Amino acid sequence: MVKNKTLGYRLFLAFDYLILTVFSVLCLLPVLHVAFASFSDPAWVMSKSGLILMPHGFNIDGYKQIFTNRSLMGSYGNTILYVFSSTAIGLLVTVLGAYPLAKKEVLFSNVLMLFISFTMLFNGGMIAFYIVVKNIGLLDTRWAVILPTCVSAFNLILVRTAMSTVPPALEESAMLDGAGPVRIMFQIVLPLIKATIATVILYYAVAHWNEWFNASIFLKDRSKFPLQLILQEILIANDNASNATQSGQLSGNADLYKQLMKYCTIMVATVPVLCFYPFIMKYFEKGVMIGSIKG
Repeated sequence: MVKNKTLGYRLFLAFDYLILTVFSVLCLLPVLHVAFASFSDPAWVMSKSGLILMPHGFNIDGYKQIFTNRSLMGSYGNTILYVFSSTAIGLLVTVLGAYPLAKKEVLFSNVLMLFISFTMLFNGGMIAFYIVVKNIGLLDTRWAVILPTCVSAFNLILVRTAMSTVPPALEESAMLDGAGPVRIMFQIVLPLIKATIATVILYYAVAHWNEWFNASIFLKDRSKFPLQLILQEILIANDNASNATQSGQLSGNADLYKQLMKYCTIMVATVPVLCFYPFIMKYFEKGVMIGSIKG
């Protein structure tokens, strides 16, 4: 804590706060634009150019259409299932993999970490990925979305680094009391790195919530589509409708409906993540900083 703040220090703080404020506003403006547009009159939105900083009227027809659309609500349920399942499986495998790799006495732990890190830089490509998923019988099943990308090498490295900071004396004392490796991991190690665990949960949840590409190549049954894939179809259909309207093939009302559905669907897909993030934010900074300072 600086007791005698100099003029230069105060100018630095003022400049720092100014930059952070501008950056925060720039990040918030697109969200406000979509939120206000989703509640506004679609005809006014179509005639408006630039950012929308306040709603025009109050229209919830788009949200009524979304929550009465079985395809959209079904995909919403699929996304929730995929996020919870992938995050739970991914977190369990990450913890079970990181714990032994954090032990110096484990043979070839550094070599194994080298192979794991290698997958972050190189992979077999999309065709090889598709062939593997097909040959193990996951094609057009929900497991094709849940299993192939449920574990991240980066998150495993993050958890391993956090586990390596736990003093070995704690584990040794627990072993003297009769605790086994599983009990030590779940009752001693994991509570000490809960900030990192919370950060990894956030990484997994957001990544799986936004996932759509794997579903587009592995799934054919629309009843298994995630929300993001349905949202992509809506956005593409909206672009096609706009092009058709310009060439006189569709009525203006159809184009207005597509625009309204686009904004409302984006909000429905975004709000859950925005609500989830504040609860995990207090652990985020500490979680990503673990292991960055030695000593």
